[in-house]
Amino acid sequence: MKFLCDVHISYKLVAHLKAHGFDSIHVNDILNKSASKDSEICQYADENGFVVITKDADFRDSHFVKRTPKKVIKINLGNIANEELKTIFSENFEYLKKLDSMEIFLVEIDTDNLNLIEI
Repeated sequence: MKFLCDVHISYKLVAHLKAHGFDSIHVNDILNKSASKDSEICQYADENGFVVITKDADFRDSHFVKRTPKKVIKINLGNIANEELKTIFSENFEYLKKLDSMEIFLVEIDTDNLNLIEI
């Protein structure tokens, strides 16, 4: 499973994912860095098989309306501490690995759980 972390996601999560064997990059390391347009990020993610991890509702909306990015993890937790976010991901690695075989999905992480939204 490959993750592309959006601009508002900490590099600490990128490093955490890498430490657990996942291919992970930050948008600031590709394309036009933080100036990359959402459409460019979507195209890059889809062409390269990345799951976009974001706090930005625009990616959620694009997923539903335009079917891009194909794979999205939307974090609905506000300004959560990096350690808490890393823990949430660690506790759900097995669940996330199961999603890798899906062609398209949206997972929303809320305060109490992860919700797979099927379309």
